[in-house]
Amino acid sequence: MLSQEEIDNLLGFTVGDVTLDDHSGIRAIIDSAMVSYERLPMLEIVFDRLVRLMTTSLRNFTSDNVEVSLDRITSVRFGDYMNSIPLPAVLTVFKAEEWENFGMATVDSNLIYSMIDVLLGGRRGTSQLRIEGRPYTTIETELVKRLVEVVLADAEQAFRPLSPVTFTIDRLETNPRFAAISRPANAAILVRLRIDMEDRGGNIELLLPYATIEPIRGVLLQMFMGEKFGRDPVWEGHFATEIVQAEIAVDAVLYEADIPLKQLMRLKVGDTLPLDMRADANVTVRCGDVTLTEGRMGRVGDRVAIRVTKPLRKPSTTLAMFEKVDEQNKMMEAP
Repeated sequence: MLSQEEIDNLLGFTVGDVTLDDHSGIRAIIDSAMVSYERLPMLEIVFDRLVRLMTTSLRNFTSDNVEVSLDRITSVRFGDYMNSIPLPAVLTVFKAEEWENFGMATVDSNLIYSMIDVLLGGRRGTSQLRIEGRPYTTIETELVKRLVEVVLADAEQAFRPLSPVTFTIDRLETNPRFAAISRPANAAILVRLRIDMEDRGGNIELLLPYATIEPIRGVLLQMFMGEKFGRDPVWEGHFATEIVQAEIAVDAVLYEADIPLKQLMRLKVGDTLPLDMRADANVTVRCGDVTLTEGRMGRVGDRVAIRVTKPLRKPSTTLAMFEKVDEQNKMMEAP
C-alpha cells in the first residue's frame, strides 16, 4: 500500500497545493448545485424586522431571555433542501392566503427539545434531554405548533408594509416526503433563524418558493420603501393644483375629408367646397389628437356656440384623484 507522500510524488503535487479560486473548474462543479437568483433587497429588510418582532414575541411566549438572530438568507433548490434536512425535525407547511401558494417552516430537534424544556419548567444550566428513535408525542407536536404560530404571526407583521398576507398552518409533518410544496428542481428562498435561550437553543428555517413570492416580486426588488412610487406630498400637491388650473386649447371640427393635392392647388377665391354632411350634423370637439366629445353647432347672441350632446370621454386619470391628493395634503399640513 502506498503512503500519502508516495502518492503525492507520483502525482507531482500535494493536496495542500490545490487551491479553489473563484474561476477554477473544481469550484464551478462544487457550486453547480447552488442557485443564483436576483437579489431581493426588501426581503432582507423584511426578515430583519421579523428578527426584532420574534425576539419580543418569544420572550413573552417562553417567559425567558430569548435572542433571535438572522443566520443567513440563501437560494436553494427545493429537492436539495429536502434531502439535507437533519432528522428528526418537524416540518410545518403553511399557506399564504393572499398569494395563493405555500411555504414551509422547519424546526430542528435541538430547538424542539430546548423549547419543550423551557415551556415545561426545565431547570437552567442543564443540557436538553434528546430522546432518539421515537416520534414526537402529541404534547411535543402541539407545543411546536404553537411556536410556529407565533413565528408566522410575526412574519405577517413583517410583510404587512409591503403586502398584507395571512399565513395559516396547513399541516405538520415529520417525514420530508410528505411535505412537498414544490417541484424538486424549483428554486426557493431559505431563511435560517437562530434562537438562543441562554445555554439552549436551535434553528428554525423558513422556506419560500419563488413561485410563492412572485405576486410581490416587484416590491421586493426595491432598494427601499416607496422607491416604486417616489411619492413626495409637496410635489403631488403642486402638480395637482397646476394641472387642475391648466388651460388647454380645444378645437371644434366641423368636417374632415381627403382631397387630391391637384384639386387643392387649383382652389381660388370664390370656389365652393361641398361638404358631405347634413346641416344638423354633430361637431367633434378635440384637444390635440384626442376626441373629447361631440356637440351641435348653434348661436348664442352674436357668437357661434356648440351644445354638448354626448358625455365627455372618460379619462384614465380623473379629477377625483387630484381632489383626494389635495385633501391628503391638507390633512398633513393641519396641526
